[in-house]
Formats: sequence, C-alpha cells, structure tokens
Amino acid sequence: MRISTTSCLCPFLVCLCFIQRCYGASHHVPAKVPTKNQTKLANGETEVHHRPKRGWIWNQFFVLEEHMGPDAQYVGKLHSNSDKGDGSVRYILSGEGAGTIFIIDEVTGDIHATKSLDRERKTHYVLHAQALDRNTEEALEPKSEFIIKVQDINDNAPKFPDGPFVATVPEMSEVGTSVLQVTATDADDPTYGNSARIVYSILQGQPYFSVDPKTGIIRTALANMDREAREHYTVVIQAKDMAGQVGGLSGSTTINITLTDVNDNPPKFPQKNYQLYVPESAQEGKPVGKIKANDEDLGINADIKYSIINSEGANMFSISTDRDTREGIISLKKALNYERKKTYTLHIEGVNTHMDPRFSYLGAFKDTATLKITVGDVDEAPVFSMDYYIMDVYENAPSGTEVGAVTARDPDSRNSPVRYILDSKEEGERYFRIDESSGVVRTTQPLDREDMPWHNITVMASEVDNPSLLSHVPVTVQILDVNDNPPEIATDEEVIVCESSRPGQVIQTVTAVDKDDFANGQRFSFALPSQLPVNPNFTLKDNEDSTASIIARRRRFNHLTQELYELPIVVWDGGEPSLSGTSTLTLRVCPCQRHGRIRLCQGEAFLSSAGLSTGALIAILLCIVILLAIVVLFITLRRSKKEPLIISEEDIRENVVTYDDEGGGEEDTEAFDIIALRNPAAAEELKFRRDVRPETRQHRGPAPSRRSPSVELDEVDVHEFIKQRLVEADMDTSVPPYDSLQTYAYEGQGSPTGSISPLDSPGTQSEQDYNYLDDWGPEFQKLAELYGAAESEVTT
Repeated sequence: MRISTTSCLCPFLVCLCFIQRCYGASHHVPAKVPTKNQTKLANGETEVHHRPKRGWIWNQFFVLEEHMGPDAQYVGKLHSNSDKGDGSVRYILSGEGAGTIFIIDEVTGDIHATKSLDRERKTHYVLHAQALDRNTEEALEPKSEFIIKVQDINDNAPKFPDGPFVATVPEMSEVGTSVLQVTATDADDPTYGNSARIVYSILQGQPYFSVDPKTGIIRTALANMDREAREHYTVVIQAKDMAGQVGGLSGSTTINITLTDVNDNPPKFPQKNYQLYVPESAQEGKPVGKIKANDEDLGINADIKYSIINSEGANMFSISTDRDTREGIISLKKALNYERKKTYTLHIEGVNTHMDPRFSYLGAFKDTATLKITVGDVDEAPVFSMDYYIMDVYENAPSGTEVGAVTARDPDSRNSPVRYILDSKEEGERYFRIDESSGVVRTTQPLDREDMPWHNITVMASEVDNPSLLSHVPVTVQILDVNDNPPEIATDEEVIVCESSRPGQVIQTVTAVDKDDFANGQRFSFALPSQLPVNPNFTLKDNEDSTASIIARRRRFNHLTQELYELPIVVWDGGEPSLSGTSTLTLRVCPCQRHGRIRLCQGEAFLSSAGLSTGALIAILLCIVILLAIVVLFITLRRSKKEPLIISEEDIRENVVTYDDEGGGEEDTEAFDIIALRNPAAAEELKFRRDVRPETRQHRGPAPSRRSPSVELDEVDVHEFIKQRLVEADMDTSVPPYDSLQTYAYEGQGSPTGSISPLDSPGTQSEQDYNYLDDWGPEFQKLAELYGAAESEVTT
C-alpha cells in the first residue's frame, strides 16, 4: 500500500494535503506549495514573504488546527494496488485518535478529522493503516505507520507570565540607564511563520522611559528625573506577534517604577533666626530646647549632624542629634545665672553625614542658623560661700564654745535675709547648735575626742520670706586632743617566766598605749613603783624608746614552789601636763619549750597553739561526754539483745557466732583455761586423759631428772610441732570441709643468751656533778631535774 498524489504516477499511491480554506468550498492543493505569499499592508503596499519549499514525505499528512467548518475536515486518502474499485478491499485505521478524531471510509480509503484540533495541546498523531480482503479478511498489504501533523495558525496572543512588574531606578540617572527587562511568551509554533515572532512597544510611560523592540529592556528616556518632584511611574509594555504586523495578536503588562533616593538635596533650616527662653534654674546636662533642619532626601541621605560653631554658645550649651526625629537637642553644660549673664547667642550648623560626590557641584551640603537664648530670672535658694566647711574645737571645751561660722547669701537681685538651721536628721545636732541669723556654730556639751574624733553635720540656709527654698552645705568638725588620759601597759596577757631563766635574762619587752593623740609621736617612760621595796625576783629596764624590758634577778624558778608573780609598773606619757598610770602584770612560772620565738608552758602548749577559749573547751568536753553516753547505751542494748546462733537452717555457709557471755573471773576454773592460748605445753597436756598417765620419752645415758610435760614439749623442734598439728587438723572431723587457718601461740625455746636490758641490772651511783645541765637551756631542764632529784635522794 502506498500513499499517492492525485496524479497517480504509480499504481499504488495516496493523494496528500487537501487544504480547506475558510473562504468557501474545499480545494485540493497540489503536492508542491507555492513559493511566494503576498500580504497587503495598511498603506496599500504589498509585502512578499519568502518561505522555504516543503519536501513532502510519503508517510505524513497535515491538518489545520482550529477547524470551524460544519463538515469533517479532509485529511488524505489511502489506496492499495489490490483495489480494483469493485469494493473487495476494506481499509482499516488504528492508532492515536482512530475512530474518534480520525475516521476512514473503508471502501474509498478517505481520511477525515471529525473534531477541531489544537496544536498547542498535541502537535501530531501516530496512526497505522492496513488493507484487507473484504471476503477473506486477509491482509493484502502489511500494516503501515504514518503521522498526521497539526499545522499551526496564529491563534495565541503573547503573554507576560511574570507580570505585573515592580522596578526601581535611582533618581537623576542618565538617559539609557537600564531599569528592567520583560519577556513575553507565545504558545504558537516559532518554527512556522511569524506566529511567535514578538515585537515590544511602550503604550504608557513616555517620555520618561523607552523599551527595546526586540529584547524588551526598559531604559530611562529623560534625564534628571527628580524623586522629590515625582517618585512613582506606571509603564505599560505591549508584546505583539506576527512581527508587529497588522492582524497580529498582542498582550500587555504593567511595570511600576519607583525612583530611589540619592543625596542631591542639602539640609536647610526653615528660618535663619530662632529664640529660646531658658530659666536659670535649668539643670545641667538636661535638654532645654531643640531645633531642626529639613532635608528632602530619605534614609541615610537625610542624616544631619548638628554643631555649635561659636565659642560663646559651645561653652555653655551642647547639641546632639535625635536619630528618630533628626532634630538637634540643645542641652545645658553649665549652670545659668541670670544675675551674671542674661542672654546667649548660638550659631548652629547642620551638615549631611553621607555625601555623594556626583553632586558636589551643587555646593556644600550644610546650612546654619542663629539661636538667641534668653535666661529667665528665678527665685533661687541661698548660696553658701564655700562648698564645704572644716572646723575644729578642743575636747572637754565647755558647752557654748564657738566652733566656727558659715555664711550664705541670696543670689537674687532682692538679696533677701538668710536663716540658718541644722539638719535634724543627723546625729550631730545633739552636740552642736547654730545661730539662725549669724550662722555661728557652737557646742551643746563637752566633747570627748577619744569617743568620737570627727563630727559631720549639715547646715541648711533659706530665705526668710521664702522658707521653701533650701540649700545645704556639709560641715566637718574635728575634735582636737588634750592630754586627759593616763597611759597603760599595752598587754593584758600573762607573762611567761621559764624555770630555766638566768639572772639578767630578759623575760619580756612591754609597751604602753595612750588614748590621747600626740602630734610628734607618743613618748613613754617606765619604772617600778618607788614606794615599794626592791623586788628580789625581777627588775625593769627603760629602753628609752617607749618600751621597757622585764629582767630576771635570780635563777631557777620553780612552778611547784611558786607559780604566779605580780609586777606593778608605772608609765609616764610625754604630754603637757604629763600623766602617769600604774599597771600590774602577772608573771607565770612554768617549764618552757621553744616554738620559734614564742615560749609556751608545757601544760598550756596544746590549748594555746589550738587557740581554744574556755567556752570552746567546755563545748568540746560536753560533746565527748555525750558521745561516751551514746556508746555506753549502745553496748548495753547489744548485751540485752540475744541473737540466735544460727540465722537460718538453710544457710550452710560458715558463720561467725558471737557470744556475749563473760567468764567467772579467777575463781571460775571450769569455764576456760587461758593457759592453753599462750602455753603450748598446757595445750598438749589437755589432749591427755586426766586419769591416764601420758607416755614420756626414754633418754639414753644418765637418768635425767624428772620434769613436767611442758618442759619436755618445749624441747620439741618447731618443725615437728607444726607437722604434728597438721596431722591432727586433717584427722579432725569437726572442722569445716574446706581450707582453714590454724593459729598456734608456740614460740619454741627461749634465747640462751638471756636479757641485755639494763633495767634489772644493778648499778653504782655516780659521783659526777650534773649542775652544768642547767646551762644547756630549757631542752635539758627536765634531765637536770631528774639527776638533781637523784642526787638529793642519795645524799639523804
């Protein structure tokens, strides 16, 4: 089976490409398509379109899309060489759309499309044709495959899938600055004709913007577009197919273009001169006013920095920028005084912080303004002549003594009289009072420097006719010292006297203290009371450096003979007049041991080194007593509670059984013989029956003397003793069935050399003198006492 044209050049062909035009009936188009088409333009001219020749392929059919005719659209014809025209051949069609979209005349082989096709949905259909013998249903030709292609027409308008668009471009941009590129799509076939050939044009937005007809790039078309004049623009772009020719389909989209800001405008003050009223009571560091320069730019391009450029204003005021409102905040640097200066003039400058060099030709991006500040008069509180006062008075001065005076005045022009009072909230009011008119401070009672050397008071001043306005000033009163306190020994602790002290030895160096104050340093003198007899044990040496040394006058103190000594000492100070005081020191005699430079009594060494007080010792002893009571109570409860010897019948493990029974003492001879624990002979003797006499060893030679069994057992070698006990343990059926440790207190025979200890050996008395041990120091004191006591016993 072949597809042939209408000329029937070969015996088995099919006619191709019957194209139906919309102007009337169907016409059979020859196999070759015309090489030229003509289009009539709007101006009456004719445009000739050249299109390439299409080579017809034998297995392809073409059908136009969007057929709207009342009849089915003719597609083509199938014909077989076996068809004689007698109707014996039957043509059948299968494949995509066969029977639904495409139908075939079984007798003639004509193919028709029954539905309108859309190329944008499906571009082609693949079908299979076959010729059968109508009588036998046998295939006259093999099954052939062919394609029906849907031929495109311009039925789709261009579209902007991403529209509408939003774009920005800086203001004052040059002509031709690219803004945005838009792209339209056409669903028609771009390879056939001009159905998908798009041309762009601008419908709205001229003369500010233009569009490239081929690429769709939107550019600026007007120079120096100012955002401050107009910020938003709406541009409408059209896309038209058929290369923009008449009859082409079109689509449009909207682009909203916004001009972004650049710093092309300097700041400007709305006016050149300003006035501001500030009361003289305004607080330092607080805002007193504000000023603002306008800038038509936005964002950082409108940031302004304010400054005061004249020294008169900069010394008294400061200015800062509020980032939110872009205002200049004027603050007070120093306190105002209406009586001194009533007006101030400030020259304020506002400058952009972010400059654009492209617009430097416009001039300096700054502006200045003048601000005149008028100081307002306010009724002020009195002002003291000093920020603080320091006064002094001698201690023990009588009540009413003048300490000093404060002065304050009214700073206002009226110069109102001032009244003085003391702050009642302070403790110093008990010791001082102030004259309301003169401001003189006096004492109310004698003062003691040793009790409180400094007093702090606060004086308040107010106008007589306006008591509500108060001012405060601190006053410090120093109490000067007089010599009214006698000196005394600095330490209250006992002085340790070692028993080994020698005549002339320094026992301890003492110092004195005095509550009074001496400008050139304290000077003290020491001596023993002159009205008392000479002390035979101790003397005192004044070192003339405000210290004194206690010196021993004899040797060999004994704490058993006398433990405590009292030594009164008289101390004079160097004041005018000089005062003296007597202090009595307690000296304790005890054996000493050295701990660095500190000597401690042996009985008190532990407590002193531990640093424990009497209360702490009592608490420790009480805790120990409580712990002992708890232990005794626990032992008593354990003894009263009898535990079973066997915990469980099923527990066959080895157990340690504890008995709380005690023996009957030495008279209880039947309870247990402890000799067996330490005397192996006794342990061996217990193994013999008491009613049977044990066998003894036979010795050769002279008959030995009769000895006890224990003596005989001592002569047994230790090795034999261990072997004998090992055999007994193996034969014992009462021991546990596993290994155990057997302990025996057998030591064997004693040493034949005897003892070398000198404790039991007699000695002879030495006639050596051990008194020189006293000169060796306290370390040998105890040894000297032992030999001294021994000598005295021998002498006695």
